Amino acid sequence: MLSVIIATEGAEAPAVATLAALVPGAAAGLVREVLLVDRADNNVIERVADVAGCRFLRFAGSRAAALAAGARQARSPWLMFLHAGAVLDAGWIEETSQFIQSVAAGGRPRAGMFRYARSPYAEVALRDRFKTLTRLFLGPSAEQGLLIARDHYERLGGHAGDNGRAEARLIRRLGRSSRILLRSRIVVA
Repeated sequence: MLSVIIATEGAEAPAVATLAALVPGAAAGLVREVLLVDRADNNVIERVADVAGCRFLRFAGSRAAALAAGARQARSPWLMFLHAGAVLDAGWIEETSQFIQSVAAGGRPRAGMFRYARSPYAEVALRDRFKTLTRLFLGPSAEQGLLIARDHYERLGGHAGDNGRAEARLIRRLGRSSRILLRSRIVVA
């Protein structure tokens, strides 16, 4: 039902934290596959993918191009894009299932994003306060994850472009009317 695409940077700990939060979704039958798209030039994430039973894709390019490559490889009709290190709350499985069913029944294309939650262990810097204000005025950011039907993703042009702003442009193309902020939280380290 759902393919999860995670762009990684060769670091094991953030990828493992994100994968651990996805295990209950796989056990519930919601997560069909997980693709780890790694842009680093080491074999760390390849070993993690092998141990965790994920698909692995090495990609030398921008983060957005890596996510687009992962989306092309995905087999499910629904895609979820996550940053390595992002950890979903326990309630995400039920809410994601309900969201997918309601969009399928409603016939109107929509995408879901999770509520931002800063790690309780992270120190708050001036940069974090600025990001909070930015989210307040401009809306959610790519680090909050994206849940979208494959056909809607493709109609929007996916992660078009090869620069760092392609994720933000995709979210803007969704618009406020077709973007739903889900109740489940995503903890971003």
